[in-house]
Amino acid sequence: MNKQRYYVVWNGATPGIYHTWAECQAQIKGVKQALYKSFDTLAEAERAYSSSPQMYIGKGSKEDLATRGRALPSNIIREALAVDAACSGNPGQMEYRGVYIANNTQIFHFGPMFGTNNIGEFLAIVHALALLQQKQSDLPIYSDSHNALLWVKQKKCKTKLPRTAQTEELFNLIERAENWLKNHTYRNPLIKWETSQWGEIPADFGRK
Repeated sequence: MNKQRYYVVWNGATPGIYHTWAECQAQIKGVKQALYKSFDTLAEAERAYSSSPQMYIGKGSKEDLATRGRALPSNIIREALAVDAACSGNPGQMEYRGVYIANNTQIFHFGPMFGTNNIGEFLAIVHALALLQQKQSDLPIYSDSHNALLWVKQKKCKTKLPRTAQTEELFNLIERAENWLKNHTYRNPLIKWETSQWGEIPADFGRK
């Protein structure tokens, strides 16, 4: 059973506290400089909502918040997908998504499911590759995870997470992703997103 989470939206269509990711997403979709974060308990969410988002997002500095809505550098390919994962704890409740950079539209979202951030990053890349191949598209894919990009290249998710009853469903997904990589070729460039130079990747969940 997925653990209940609470989503605080400080800046969105209607700021507030939401009990599902779908409700939260509806408030932040298309909102420039949307500010939001998930919490494990309602009490934590209520405290956060009554406080400044600077205390909870990124480094907590005004500069960090300002960069979320800034224009991307000119060398970034707009006609591309960006993927990213988020994990509450590591391991913990993991989810990932893909965003079309040109208009900041979320193309896919998966989770939450118990796992690790690196696994989420790996699965996100393979998900994007499979989806783009279905659409006969060779769009580039950006990821800010060195490990995930390496694992995709090696066609093997080299996680140290134990395979247990709790993680069995996740490992089934990993095996499917590995098999897809072994049985398909792709032309999509996989590009490392340089966070230190470009800021957070467009698919970032904003929950750091």
